[in-house]
Amino acid sequence: MATLNEGFTLCGLVQTPSASDSAIQGIELDGDSDHAVVTDSTRSVTLYKVSDQKPLGSWTVKQGQLLTCPAVCNFQTKEYVVVSDNKVIRVWKDEDLNLDKVFKATVSADVWRVHSAPGGEPVVLFQRGAVRLLDSLLSAPQQPIEDILSEEEVIRWSTNMVAEKQHFVLFTTEQKGEHFLYVQRLNPNTLQKYRLEREDSGAPPLSFSASLWDKHINLLYLYRNGCVYQSVVAVRGPVGLEGVQALPRSLRLRLPVGELGAASAVALDEAHVAVVGMPHPSARTGKDFLCIWNTNFQTLQAGKEMVGRIHGQVWCYLGKLFVPHGKALSVIPYECQKSSLASALGKLQHAGIAVSRSSVAVPSWNTLLHGDQPQGPTKIVDTRRSKLRRKSQSAPALTVDEVVELIKTGPVEEVQREVEALVSRGEAQDLQLSVGWLARHLVARSQAETAFYTPGSLAQLVQTQCLCHSVCPDLLLLALEHKDYFLCQLCLQLFPDIPEVVTCACLKTFISVPDGDVEMVSLEPDSVSLMEGLVAAGARGGQQNGFSPPLFEEDSCDAHHQPKPPQHQDKKNPTLQLEVCPVGLHKAVLLNEVLQTPYSDNLLLPHLKDLNAQQVILFLQYLHFVYLKYSQDVYTQTPGLRSPTVTQIIDWVCLLLDAHFTVLVMAPDAKGLLSNLQSFVKSQVKLFSELGKIEGSLQELHKMKPSKDISQYSIEVIELF
Repeated sequence: MATLNEGFTLCGLVQTPSASDSAIQGIELDGDSDHAVVTDSTRSVTLYKVSDQKPLGSWTVKQGQLLTCPAVCNFQTKEYVVVSDNKVIRVWKDEDLNLDKVFKATVSADVWRVHSAPGGEPVVLFQRGAVRLLDSLLSAPQQPIEDILSEEEVIRWSTNMVAEKQHFVLFTTEQKGEHFLYVQRLNPNTLQKYRLEREDSGAPPLSFSASLWDKHINLLYLYRNGCVYQSVVAVRGPVGLEGVQALPRSLRLRLPVGELGAASAVALDEAHVAVVGMPHPSARTGKDFLCIWNTNFQTLQAGKEMVGRIHGQVWCYLGKLFVPHGKALSVIPYECQKSSLASALGKLQHAGIAVSRSSVAVPSWNTLLHGDQPQGPTKIVDTRRSKLRRKSQSAPALTVDEVVELIKTGPVEEVQREVEALVSRGEAQDLQLSVGWLARHLVARSQAETAFYTPGSLAQLVQTQCLCHSVCPDLLLLALEHKDYFLCQLCLQLFPDIPEVVTCACLKTFISVPDGDVEMVSLEPDSVSLMEGLVAAGARGGQQNGFSPPLFEEDSCDAHHQPKPPQHQDKKNPTLQLEVCPVGLHKAVLLNEVLQTPYSDNLLLPHLKDLNAQQVILFLQYLHFVYLKYSQDVYTQTPGLRSPTVTQIIDWVCLLLDAHFTVLVMAPDAKGLLSNLQSFVKSQVKLFSELGKIEGSLQELHKMKPSKDISQYSIEVIELF
């Protein structure tokens, strides 16, 4: 699971004459991980202490001169190196104050970049592709520089790294729509050229980044259509190959966007990619975000809005992301934990409660991303509707592309009929690839035309279990807008990646809708049956496992508690208050789905504060009601049915109290509820205290050695204390 922590502003940015140009050329680390060297787009270099947001030094060239590449730190000599006016290399130390009085050398060719990495000497990359070590170049600045690149071939991006005691310089070039990767090894000097696969649209990559994992150089590049590809070059691979080699690529991530503008992607580790300059799937258009995606599970795990203009720049150093946006350079710490399916999906439903739905065979990620053949046949469970559909099918079947074209202009009835037919006859792999496409087009037309809405088709697509929120982020919000509560229920049940802001939007809608409006809606029968049994259970009360819940022993563990007179118990006893569910039956069903939706505490808590006091009180009353019903012997959960667990109920109570405690304390209507919740807490404390005593007794039993002469039946007296 990845998280974006609270960021801070490192420095303000001076706006450039052209709004499309960035105010930052580059950011490099100093020898200390807490120091960063920032080069602006014109004349200045500034050294910052990142943790204090404090400038430690600043150097500027004279008016009329221009810095043409970012400054870097020479990790061997603790000096700084920068290039001005394409050919003048300047070297200085911390104590130097004036860049005009430091060491300068003019070289014979235009410089593209100076690169430096820990464990290696700085290298100079020239605009025509030649590479020189800095020391050897400064010893003879006017030495001739050869041309490596072809005519009309220009460098677009470059970096360097040290791996396996070998120094690498990587740079990409563009020539007549073709893109190439050059890998320059130093000591010994070898150069390899690779051709990158071309996009069908011919669009160039928006950004490149390189990282080293498992003795391989991984090149990550982002295209305007939202595709993030990866190419791998072995550190100890074959060298000296002549000519241009083809460089295979694999699709690591497909972002759910139409077309990106200024955007950039950088690898954080083997399973996570940070993307800046893309819209958040759950936010309205026109806003740019910094997002972290899990490439193994194709899920969005963290997002933060970047206010102001984004120039598609992001730098990643030692757990921090540096992002210039608007008038500020922000530093945003991040954390990436080891990837697993459970952590990627958040808090899941109780493992002991089985979901009463037929599972669908889904191909592996390698099958989808790389076209590998599946190891065995995949088949969808036939339903009665699909069998009848095949029997009655006589007209020629439409392809996915034809159905998509029909969705754009066809009438509702015909669209629903063809989508149903397509889904009924689809194989698992075909559905996995096409369901998201169909859903996005249905949602897009429904948003554009208020009269067009196909609840049956959308529900059928969700029920294939080949759809998730990241693939079609507007679907659940569209269902809320149309008050399609059955579709909302399906999405909450089957989508594992619903953002917390959408979960809270569903909660706010469900808790606010009048009971009469929901009771007329058809919901899943099993969930309604579960709620009917819950409401009907426990009319007589009782004990569970010999221990009374708070409704029977309210405040009994308080030493100063005085028994209440019998005439007042009907006002104080929550059993009598909550004998009737505080919400309607169908509203309770929808609230149960919210309780079982995966979430992260830190991300959910801020959005819970959007609820007003009455909504919070009503929801807490419902949670208290469900907890009391669970505490009664007469209610037993039916195996195989989805239902919220006691742990989930307690978690939600804690979150609501954390978000609204001050408001609840001041609200007169919440006084009795808070008193009941206090008794509930005391009961939980006493329960665990009793369980601790039982644990001690069981340990004593475990230590005792059984008698060897015990026959099949015996009675023994055991003294524990």
